[in-house]
Amino acid sequence: MKRGDLYWANLSPRSGSEQTGRRPVIILSHDAFNETATWRSIIVIPISTSPTQSRRGPTVVPLPAGTANLKSDSSALCHQITTLDRAKLVERIGALSVETLVRIEKALLAAVDIRR
Repeated sequence: MKRGDLYWANLSPRSGSEQTGRRPVIILSHDAFNETATWRSIIVIPISTSPTQSRRGPTVVPLPAGTANLKSDSSALCHQITTLDRAKLVERIGALSVETLVRIEKALLAAVDIRR
C-alpha cells in the first residue's frame, strides 16, 4: 500500500455528513506508515460520484472515469480527510498519477488553510 493508491474501503459506521458505505478512498498517509504492518491507522480521502459533491469548490478534485481504474466520473473530497483502520481497506483499485496527486495536495492545502 502506497500514498496515492486507491482502495475500496468499508466506511461504515460513520455519522452526519461523512461519506459512508463501501467506496473508493485515496491513501494519503506517508509510505513509512503504510508499509509498516503494525501501524494500523491509515489516512485517506474519500471519493464520491455525487454531482452535488463535485461542485463543492477548491477542496474537491475531479477524477474522470478511467483515472486509476475508476469506472465512473468521481471526485476526491479533500475536505473529508479521515483515518481508518487498515482492516477497512478491502481491495486495491489502482494508483493516481503524480500530476493528479499534486492536484490532491493543493486541494488539501485549501481544505486545512495551510500556506506554503
